[in-house]
Amino acid sequence: MTEDDLCYLTATEAISHFKARQISPVDLLQAQQRRAALLEPDINAFCSQRHEAALVAARQAEHTYLRTPDQAGLLEGIPTALKDEHNLVGEHITQGSWLLGEQADTSNAPLTQRLLDAGAVIHARTTVPECCVAMFTRSLRYGVTRNPWNPKYTCGGSSGGSGAALAAGLTTLASGSDIGGSIRVPAAYCGVVGLKPSYGRVPESSMFFAMNHHNHNGVLARSVADCALMFNVINGPHRADPSGVKPRLELPLQQQPVRGLRIALSMDLGFFTVSPDVRKNTLRAAEILRQQGAQVHEVDLPWTADVRKAFTDALVFPLGRLLEQLIEGREERANDYVRAMAVMSRSITLDEYLASFDQLARMHQTLQDVFEHHDALICPTLADNRWLAEGSDTPHEDLMNAGMTYPFNMLSRHPVLNVPSGLAGHGVPTGLQIVGPTYEDAVVMRIGAALERDLNWPRWRPPVQDQAGALAAV
Repeated sequence: MTEDDLCYLTATEAISHFKARQISPVDLLQAQQRRAALLEPDINAFCSQRHEAALVAARQAEHTYLRTPDQAGLLEGIPTALKDEHNLVGEHITQGSWLLGEQADTSNAPLTQRLLDAGAVIHARTTVPECCVAMFTRSLRYGVTRNPWNPKYTCGGSSGGSGAALAAGLTTLASGSDIGGSIRVPAAYCGVVGLKPSYGRVPESSMFFAMNHHNHNGVLARSVADCALMFNVINGPHRADPSGVKPRLELPLQQQPVRGLRIALSMDLGFFTVSPDVRKNTLRAAEILRQQGAQVHEVDLPWTADVRKAFTDALVFPLGRLLEQLIEGREERANDYVRAMAVMSRSITLDEYLASFDQLARMHQTLQDVFEHHDALICPTLADNRWLAEGSDTPHEDLMNAGMTYPFNMLSRHPVLNVPSGLAGHGVPTGLQIVGPTYEDAVVMRIGAALERDLNWPRWRPPVQDQAGALAAV
């Protein structure tokens, strides 16, 4: 295979090649490192790389496959990038901020430790917007991260570097977290798979975020099988997280057909204005599912724009105050969108915060009416995908208008899988959300795999190498 083919292997394909001794973990890691040397920092997917430590781990994995293959972990030798939020001993996790990361981590996040225990080769940390509170990836500390499909546009956020690295062939797997769409938005923008598991499935090390039901750790990958494979490694209860769901869930890597499933389609969730490209690609995905034997019915959700205020009040009220404490007296070192969220939190009253739960109850009831007659719901991930790489001065408003993700952070017990649905006219991918009933994570993977069989996005490749010279000039 060519080096390009090597860099874009799925994790399941790579493991098969490792076991057959056709390639080694060292071959794969070094191919991606050479590619990163060509494309970074113009894409700017990585805030740091672990060249020597990763090479040592890859050689250990190579030895395992050669000498004791029966002892190989589930992710043995697979290059995996960590979002700059998941702690790793000896690393300085900054969350894209000049106000964090002064002390090296002395313990691993539960997610990180489980990846290491499974043999993953953690070779880089991926860029994020400061404190992970924007749906584009720009920070004073690390600059702008660009979309490998079209560098004028964003890769999404906050797990933007993870999505960009996968799209550019710089890693095989990547971690993410999602509090308003931060896995699904970059997965949609970058044409990859992104799973926001049901709340409590993947443990959190921070008590603040463990108890914030909007928040989820999860996976970005090239294929649905890869997503299931990594999820199987990182999910399950942990002593650090009191919200952990028991027992640990094992997702199948090979999915059953969708014939007979009843799937609801909502084009706008009741209040979004959806672009023509997104609409066209969403309808095509629905037709593919029909051709595979699923029953797809369009439904009207009676949600209104009031959902925007309820989400803002519920999330920003506590989170903005945390940011306010972080930046106090150091405002000039914080990004504009962080300062804006801190100010926004002060305009939200306690009564408004409490009232957001009433809105959540109404949303829950109407969504359960849908699931009473359907096995899953599909809808676009983004109503429009034309955010510029640098973002804008109104990032929260942009999310409210285009990110069809945050309602399912409010309704967090519902698992949601983003899968690519096509390309828009400007060359940037569009995404489809597959929403399952509460804690039914398996069904979203089943539907995602059905679409993958037809659309075959693991073979999609952005013209990133052709743009290598142009990227620096943007």
